[in-house]
Amino acid sequence: MDEPYLQAYTSKLGSAHDALANVSSGENLSMGMALGEPPALLRALAERIEQSGLSDLKLWYFHSMPEAARTVLRYELMDRLTPHCMFMGPIERELVKQGELEGRKVVNFVPVAFSDAPKLLSEHVEIDTFITAVSPMDRHGYFSFGANNDYASTAARAARHTIVEVNENMPRVFGDSMIHVSEVDAIVENHVPLFEMPERPPSSAEQTIGEIVADLVPDGACLQMGIGAIPNVVCQHLKSRHDLGIHTELLSPGLVDLIDCGAVNNRRKKTFPGRTVFTFALGNRRMYELIHDNPSINSHPVDIVNDPRHIAKNTNVVSVNATLQVDLTGACNSEALGRRQYSGSGGQLDFVRGARRSENGRSIIATCSTAKEGTVSTIVPELTGAVTTPRNDVDTVVTEFGAVRLIGLSAEDRARALIRLAHPDHRADLTQQAKLQQLID
Repeated sequence: MDEPYLQAYTSKLGSAHDALANVSSGENLSMGMALGEPPALLRALAERIEQSGLSDLKLWYFHSMPEAARTVLRYELMDRLTPHCMFMGPIERELVKQGELEGRKVVNFVPVAFSDAPKLLSEHVEIDTFITAVSPMDRHGYFSFGANNDYASTAARAARHTIVEVNENMPRVFGDSMIHVSEVDAIVENHVPLFEMPERPPSSAEQTIGEIVADLVPDGACLQMGIGAIPNVVCQHLKSRHDLGIHTELLSPGLVDLIDCGAVNNRRKKTFPGRTVFTFALGNRRMYELIHDNPSINSHPVDIVNDPRHIAKNTNVVSVNATLQVDLTGACNSEALGRRQYSGSGGQLDFVRGARRSENGRSIIATCSTAKEGTVSTIVPELTGAVTTPRNDVDTVVTEFGAVRLIGLSAEDRARALIRLAHPDHRADLTQQAKLQQLID
């Protein structure tokens, strides 16, 4: 390591408590999401709030993890810290539930597309302190944002103070994923294992959906996959494909398996040819080891990766995402259960539009036909929550009962096709509702 960079590193290295000493009440804080959450800094921040009476803090972030739940996102701190969450998860849903028992609002949901998060945190919100985990510094003085580029690479440079937590287990990732020691204000070291996402076995319906979706993926496709059991099933059935590429928001173990077996080589990509591109990664240790120091795998900011214009430059883009509801004209609610915010819009619409504009591209929305043990249909007369993906943008919908491409279909043809994708127990009621809406006669 070059001596000037080592000196700069040493001069900024200290304890987590010292690094956060200048945080004051009333500040806007932001933390890295998913694996970018810095455990030592979060613990120290929670202790400062408890011990020094810090209050009126606003915490901006996407996708929280268990470490945040154990530290800054504890219910007893919600009178001094307000989560400004751009993607609700189980941690936020539990906080909301606890707050309702006492008649309190404790979580502020911030509607925003994932691709707009960097602009939000650099132009519309003045972030006082940004904290994130990074890989160790190289001999040129650069840290890597590792598994989490997303909004981190922008927020780190826009914040008044940036503090990094160095973890030797964070992979060093190529691409636009570096930050120099001269750009950070304080450094903390904390070498702990990275969180590994438990793999949930697919249900029979999810297994069938994954097989149907896989049949729609040709050789040479450029893939984007969401999270969950269905994308993993799809990937398992693509191992015999040739010349696949990856340009995805999330890099998951299923996609890495396709790299490992040779199905992915990225040869046919028009943007970043020869390289797998992602903005955040979440999976298992084997995956983290594969992306470490691997020049064929690049990370870029989410406003680049999720920009529909960049996505569409590739040919044969196949985008696969999940939803909670599809109405009889094709509109999708992928983020709310009734009046309750359940997750967020994330990058779904970005990739739906990017795939639609790609030459021979295809956007696939996949959902089991029912929820709550078959009692609730996910094909509905009208959405009961937010419109995440408008009907004008939806391409292909898949349930365990088949697939339908909605492009070019009239409202009547859409309704009839979507009713066929519904569970048989709900088709009669959906047909009656379609008639009442004068979608069919």
